[in-house]
Amino acid sequence: MRPSDEGISRRQWLGGAAALAATAMPGWNVVAATDRRPPNIIFIMADDLGYADIGCYGGRIVPTPHIDAIAAGGVRLTQAYANSCVCSPTRLALLTGRYQYRLPLGLEEPLTRAQVGLPSGIASLPGLLAARGYRTTLVGKWHLGEAPFPGPLETGYQHFYGIKKGGADYFTHLAYGTPAKGEDGLFDGDVRSGDAGYLTDLLTDRAVAEVQAAATAGQPLFLSLHYTAPHWPWEGPEDEAVARTLTDIRHHDGGSLATYAAMLDSLDRGVGRVMDALRQAGLADDSIVIFTSDNGGERFSDVWPLIGMKGELLEGGIRVPCLVSWPGRIKAAGTSRQVAASMDWLPTLLAAAGAPDGGAGEWDGIDLLPVLTAAEPDIPRTLFWRHKQGEQVAVRHGDWKYLRRGTREALFDLSADERERADRLAVESAITADLKKRFHEWNGTMLPYTETTYSYDAGAYAMDRP
Repeated sequence: MRPSDEGISRRQWLGGAAALAATAMPGWNVVAATDRRPPNIIFIMADDLGYADIGCYGGRIVPTPHIDAIAAGGVRLTQAYANSCVCSPTRLALLTGRYQYRLPLGLEEPLTRAQVGLPSGIASLPGLLAARGYRTTLVGKWHLGEAPFPGPLETGYQHFYGIKKGGADYFTHLAYGTPAKGEDGLFDGDVRSGDAGYLTDLLTDRAVAEVQAAATAGQPLFLSLHYTAPHWPWEGPEDEAVARTLTDIRHHDGGSLATYAAMLDSLDRGVGRVMDALRQAGLADDSIVIFTSDNGGERFSDVWPLIGMKGELLEGGIRVPCLVSWPGRIKAAGTSRQVAASMDWLPTLLAAAGAPDGGAGEWDGIDLLPVLTAAEPDIPRTLFWRHKQGEQVAVRHGDWKYLRRGTREALFDLSADERERADRLAVESAITADLKKRFHEWNGTMLPYTETTYSYDAGAYAMDRP
């Protein structure tokens, strides 16, 4: 069982399971429970984007007017979290609406081995939306396992264009500069694509084409646009010559703020093109657009006023920018302090699509729609994180955050100290004990780490730590 403040009924679970089973029935379709057409859903996820890398969060690296425009037309969440401080576990939580630690794949931090992947028949956000008549497409990064495990097209996405590994050169589209074993390179469906060009631009091109195809078909669109930018290698649109010289695209000694700025600028322009495509297709007023990141920033990112980075459970490693717009339903230019997590988007978007009770199954995430539309006040949350690297643990309960890294413990009041500098552990022993007890009870419901679990090493990229 899950903690009682996030409980679920058997009726809700059976309803979600029935919706998943329906995806396998030929010709099966569902009309939304409301009279209005289900909204299009454009879910844009950047890769390794820092909390303050974009203008509306105080960004200082490069202007991001197109991404900022989403905030101007909707709501900016200031306390949104990734489910993990690294890539694959967050993507798993987004796909399933559950804590990633419930599946063996979610213990890989991030996924690097071919021996683990998704189980067959798993309930997924794209699969459940497909059951409601959506055109479901993943454009960009998968990173949730390779054959023989299910890929995007076996997990609810009807269309896929992108990379299957954790990163790729922006020009050769290969994972390690030279062909690697496994499903390396750029794919169109399950076939390797010969498309040439800068990867961010290619992903944008396909996303625009998907918007146009959905408009022509008159079908609601669920587009997962998972950019690889600004993940390494550090290559801007004009850096093709750099790509030809790489033997290890991670090139830890490479990159610069100027290059990172060029990557962010390219990402922002891509988002602008997708938004333009929605307007030109007449879909903008009936579309939910979400922009966020899979985890905190990497070495060139700006996370001010937070500290920490990718691979750490400090706020800079898990708190992410998150913008949501839905004309006519979400008030423009809003700001929300609602605590949210990646796993919340499954029940939230199912609710937006007209599924009863948010299409509720055994989700750990919650439906944020009442808060986003200002129909209800903020929902109290308790969130948990584990990360094998450094034996890290974090609990967010209300404004309090318990953090353990190795044997070092700390307690922070994030309402007054989001920079995590004023440790209250010694003077708030009762709160510390309560949060540790909550973690112990929650952790007992999750899969344990094993000796073979892989964990990301963030030590080489340490930034400002307390």
